[in-house]
Amino acid sequence: MKANLINSFAAGLLISASVCGIVYFSQSTPKGQTNQVTAKSPTEEEMKTSLSNAGYVILTKTEWDEQLAAAEEEAKGQQTQKEQTDQSEKQDNEKVIYRTVINVASGMTSIEVGDALVQGEIIDNAMTFFNEVEKRGLANDLKPGTYKLDSNMSLDEVINTIFQ
Repeated sequence: MKANLINSFAAGLLISASVCGIVYFSQSTPKGQTNQVTAKSPTEEEMKTSLSNAGYVILTKTEWDEQLAAAEEEAKGQQTQKEQTDQSEKQDNEKVIYRTVINVASGMTSIEVGDALVQGEIIDNAMTFFNEVEKRGLANDLKPGTYKLDSNMSLDEVINTIFQ
């Protein structure tokens, strides 16, 4: 391209921008109005009606705060009631004492006695019982007999009762 062609193109752009600016600024508009089309904004009641018809619930700030406080109060009441129920269940669970009579027959092993104690809900784990008996070296001292045990007894008390 030649320099004259580029200069002509630039001059054309400058002239067209000037003409657009003159036309834009020469138009007169009344004070307080713009050239844009202004839409009438709906009133508060019209907005509430429109939103209500669309299925929305409209609340003021105070109404919202009141409902929120009521919901929180209800949740606290339910939580308190649940805690009381849990505490009463715990108290009921703590009061349960299992008593059982274990009949140790001749030839029974400490594992079998541990299984019977688990079934009677005296201890939680038969292997714990077996391991403690082995650790104390009492596995061969198991004597046949009938023993009364309850779930309040510790593992030491159970072992001492059975291995007298």
